[in-house]
Amino acid sequence: MTLIYFILILGITVLIHEFGHYLMAKKAGVYVYEFSIGMGPRLFKWNRKNDETEYSIRILPIGGYVSLAGEEEEKNPKVPKGRQLQDKSFIQNILIMGAGVFNNFLLALFLLFIVGLFNGYTETKPIVSTVVDDSPAYIAGIEVGDRITSLNGHHINNTDKLLLELTTISDENITLEIDRDGSKKQISLNANRETDEDGNVSYKMGFTLDNTNSKGIGYAIKYAFTKFGSLVEQMVFILIYLFSGKLSVNNLSGPVGIYVLVGSVAKQGLINLVYLMGYISLNVGIINILPFPAFDGGRIFLLILEKIRGKKLSQKIENSINTVGFILLMLLMIYVTFNDILHLF
Repeated sequence: MTLIYFILILGITVLIHEFGHYLMAKKAGVYVYEFSIGMGPRLFKWNRKNDETEYSIRILPIGGYVSLAGEEEEKNPKVPKGRQLQDKSFIQNILIMGAGVFNNFLLALFLLFIVGLFNGYTETKPIVSTVVDDSPAYIAGIEVGDRITSLNGHHINNTDKLLLELTTISDENITLEIDRDGSKKQISLNANRETDEDGNVSYKMGFTLDNTNSKGIGYAIKYAFTKFGSLVEQMVFILIYLFSGKLSVNNLSGPVGIYVLVGSVAKQGLINLVYLMGYISLNVGIINILPFPAFDGGRIFLLILEKIRGKKLSQKIENSINTVGFILLMLLMIYVTFNDILHLF
């Protein structure tokens, strides 16, 4: 079942992304060569009446792709005049390139709404609800009702940000800023260092956060948008910490790591799989909007650059840039996958 869940999660996430490009390209009047469900060798294909697009199903059920006129080549004389990407306006090209990311964000919001319907809305403000006797937090003077606003100088505005900052701690000396009845207070404590059987180090302070839960459609909507916002913020900081060296590339997961995670989450129930799919869809959207070659964000960046220059890049140069980016991306994927495999053993 893990394999089926894995294929469904990645397949639907990628397919929804490509469908966004397809819909916006069709709306803009771009000639669409092919829309494929799946990757690899083609199993069968069909055409719709009065539609130039070839629709196909391919053997590997992992997503799909859309092929647009002018995307990978100079103008094709066989394509009707005015129906290539180069013929469309700057705004139309931006919308076509960004439609996949938009679809991923919509999918993430919808799935988070479903999770909110089942699980309800849990308080996201990092407010202390209990303090363990004789723990570092108790000794340092943390009290029930304190709201954590900073950890080691890093602003904290929700529990997701707090959890992210906790993963970057390098020693037991921790400085918290708390808001107690409207007044700010600095608290220093020595957390308990713990190492699990896999060698992962964590630091325990001895308090829990408010997890008040409310259910209903209104709270499900609130959960979807609140969680969406906090996860976007979390992803942005993860990227910043990766580039700054605060987080190691070893913290990233590739297909193997995701497969293992899917198997683990599946044991916790279907709704947790729905959350994971929403999380992955959001991640795919954010990664794709980065201004890096081979990503949609890279293509948008080149469009903006061309607009500033007032001159288009040649297709050869653009393809070369995207090829280099793709090679670098594959090298990173190989490295991350290798680490995933090592972690299995």
